[in-house]
Amino acid sequence: MSDDFAFDEYGANPGDPLPMREGYSSHGRFERVLRSGHFAITSEIAPPDSADPDEVLNRASLFDGYVDAINATDGSGANCHMSSLGVCALLTRVGYSPIIQISCRDRNRIAIQGDVLGAAALGVCSVLCLSGDDVSVGDHPEAKPVFDLDSVSLLQTIRTLRDDEHFLSGRKLDEGPRLFLGASINPFAPPIANRVDQFAKKVAAGAQFVQSQYCFDVDMAREFMKRAVDMGLAEQCYTLMGVGVLASAKTAMWLRSAIPGVHIPDALVRRLEQAEKPREEGRAIAVELMQQLAEIEGINGIHLMAYKQEQFVGEIVTHSGVLGGRKPWALAGAEDALQTNIEHQFQAAQG
Repeated sequence: MSDDFAFDEYGANPGDPLPMREGYSSHGRFERVLRSGHFAITSEIAPPDSADPDEVLNRASLFDGYVDAINATDGSGANCHMSSLGVCALLTRVGYSPIIQISCRDRNRIAIQGDVLGAAALGVCSVLCLSGDDVSVGDHPEAKPVFDLDSVSLLQTIRTLRDDEHFLSGRKLDEGPRLFLGASINPFAPPIANRVDQFAKKVAAGAQFVQSQYCFDVDMAREFMKRAVDMGLAEQCYTLMGVGVLASAKTAMWLRSAIPGVHIPDALVRRLEQAEKPREEGRAIAVELMQQLAEIEGINGIHLMAYKQEQFVGEIVTHSGVLGGRKPWALAGAEDALQTNIEHQFQAAQG
């Protein structure tokens, strides 16, 4: 087994960083998967309303061997849960590859820079920079939003910490965070003509990978990516297109009416309406979308969002075949490798 994605010949302790490679930004597996030319899969954990670490680890275990990185959402929908940083700390402890989401809504630049350094110190290797949902839509509408930075200046801030090794104040760091920088894109929100330009701004600010909003229209994705490729963005940044798992026609209609940029063709809604088992049909639709999106030039992976259907992520990824037989990291395999490593060390000590 090579050290490309998880371990050396005999394994390594879970959570240990991989050897740094020239030209890479982080020690992480996720960056290695993409730079190695593999089609990548990410998914996400909705942090629990709990301080119990087992809730996080049990949710993550559903993705074992099927995804290359796990997003830890940051107060998604402006609702309060366990912090993204806390989730990532738990995931790195046992060897998972988390992507910490950082939104601009709740923290100023002082707090954000401190969290970035803390995340890197805990072994987090990838970050997704977000603006954050408005507090008015969440469960604490009386909260005061911050928005000291926006998603573009947040990217610039973390790039400054990493590459220039100083705070925004100019004060030098003893050591910068080694992070793979990501951003979100919403290719299908009006005005659509401006969306590739917004993508370009985030790449210019430092984005090395992007994850998109839900994509249910392959033709629209193809047109967006054609423009991105023509502008040279695909050569500078990895694109993971977002695919959602629809539970029903009602869910589909709510998504396209409530979330800007979510375009769900009527044909897909009718399929769900006419299906005897809408949830199974929703999973079949996700499989088809993944297969079709994987054929589009410039798309390097899928961000699979299966809210309250996380137990089906493995089934969907397997049926899609987009990994081409490649098996992402799994905790069980890591534990086996660790045990092998311990046995080799013991045998060596015995002479």
